[in-house]
Amino acid sequence: MDIIKEAIGFIKTYESESTAELDEFIQAVQHVITDYRNTKSFNDEVITNRIYSLLAEGGDLHELIQELIYLLEELPDKEPAGPVGFRMSNNESVITKSDIINESGIRKIRELSNSYDKAELYFHMDLDGVVTAIAMKNYLEKYGIVVVAAHKIQYGDLEFAIPKPSSDGIMPVLVDFAHGKPMFTIHTDHHDSQAGVEDHTSTDFSSARSNVETISQKVSPTDLFPNEDILRISTIDSADYAKHGIEPDDVMNYVFKLSEIGSVPENKWVLALLTNKLLLAYKNKPGFLEKLVMRCTPSLLNIYQTIIRIAKEEGYASPTEMKKNQDKYVDAQSKNPNLTLDGNIIIQYGGGALFKPGSYDRYTPFKLYPEADFLVTAWPMGLVQASCNPFKKDRALKGVNLADIAQEVLSKVEPQLKEKMVPVSVIKRLGETKATEDSVGFNTSDLYALYKENLVNMPPINSDYYNMVVSIIDTPWAKLSEKQKLILDKISVSMWDVVQANSGGHKCITNIASLNFFERSKRNPKGKYTKQPGSAPTRYVEFVKWVQKEIVNVLKEKINS
Repeated sequence: MDIIKEAIGFIKTYESESTAELDEFIQAVQHVITDYRNTKSFNDEVITNRIYSLLAEGGDLHELIQELIYLLEELPDKEPAGPVGFRMSNNESVITKSDIINESGIRKIRELSNSYDKAELYFHMDLDGVVTAIAMKNYLEKYGIVVVAAHKIQYGDLEFAIPKPSSDGIMPVLVDFAHGKPMFTIHTDHHDSQAGVEDHTSTDFSSARSNVETISQKVSPTDLFPNEDILRISTIDSADYAKHGIEPDDVMNYVFKLSEIGSVPENKWVLALLTNKLLLAYKNKPGFLEKLVMRCTPSLLNIYQTIIRIAKEEGYASPTEMKKNQDKYVDAQSKNPNLTLDGNIIIQYGGGALFKPGSYDRYTPFKLYPEADFLVTAWPMGLVQASCNPFKKDRALKGVNLADIAQEVLSKVEPQLKEKMVPVSVIKRLGETKATEDSVGFNTSDLYALYKENLVNMPPINSDYYNMVVSIIDTPWAKLSEKQKLILDKISVSMWDVVQANSGGHKCITNIASLNFFERSKRNPKGKYTKQPGSAPTRYVEFVKWVQKEIVNVLKEKINS
């Protein structure tokens, strides 16, 4: 489940949010307002008088726009711009102005098209990941590069279970994912920090509300998705629901008749939200997301129609059936003692019964307690997540910063977490839980991307022992001998560094992840961890609950102060 394994870097400033809001404003002025100016009759006296009072010198809107212009003027100038599009390694030739005219987007795209006529896409398992992959497929095909396969990727053990590229002659492309790997030729992402990115990889890491916004409107010479689709996808990916008057029932809706779809904006919002809802409901079905990427064209309507077709072909649960399961789930959660309201904070442990198709929805707590400002959820597999209520306009209540609160809580046990060491053998074994012989696996590049500066007992790079250790790490766990596993037992990283590397978020949502490693200080060679019914909670579960409690306590202090 996405909510359990998401992990991106902490954000301390709001540059990306400001530019995203400005872009949305410009888009509205350029398109929506211009269209209305050209198509509407201005013969309604009441309305036209109000428009005049807003826009005329001294009017509310006139003064606000003038203030915006003054603020923009006060910003420092950017450094001289480098080449447009994707970054290449330093030893690549500099792109010329004529190249910019002839090629937009990915630098050296024509050279890449001469080297590759086929590509495989790797994409994050959510709406933005899917639509970005569709946009990238469309973009590459304009240059004669045919996308022959698509593969989903998720943070956690699924990250290392993705299949290797099927051939050296096929270009691997990664979209909407923060963790890179040496095998990727192109990597694009919109989060605020990335790890494991190699110098030879062509990259675009433009900070934005969604990755598809970058691919469709900046990288591509022409818009790939309609602007109105981009707005709705970006809103969903950033959970910026309050701005558009979207309620939990809108996000959780399963049923919508295609015949009702028209040009009315409200209906288009319904279509976008429903597309996301169905995509999330079916995303764990084998091959579903991959089929969706390969079959779809850049349009939310086409994606919705394709989802319905695939669901019927494969015999998935119908939207009506899933709605019934969700209604029962919501009712059960309303009586669940592990979901309570403490002041204006919802406290949740686990997600309740998640087994029936379509039952779970991450926004259920806000549907049950719409007055709440925050939600703090602890997942027994080692994750604590805190979030603002995305359906309330004042999401950032009184300047509370959830990312800072998470760090404040962790700092209380920093000495203990730095003392607790996690062997590389444990990290590799758990990372390859879902890996097969055809998977990329957890390799040295992944280890260095996360922990390079913090590894203990890793041999020097110029030693023979180093090469042997690298060879062991790069070998699938299932093929390692006991002697080789013992070598990896001796190399370790602190629990503090494990948590920091896999946790993150920003002002309105943050995750503290990988807390399950707290009890994994020793490799378990005899099989899976098992918990007997009625036995006491494991130490890491107690730790998870402590972290949740402390976040709630600190959050209360911040609210009251």
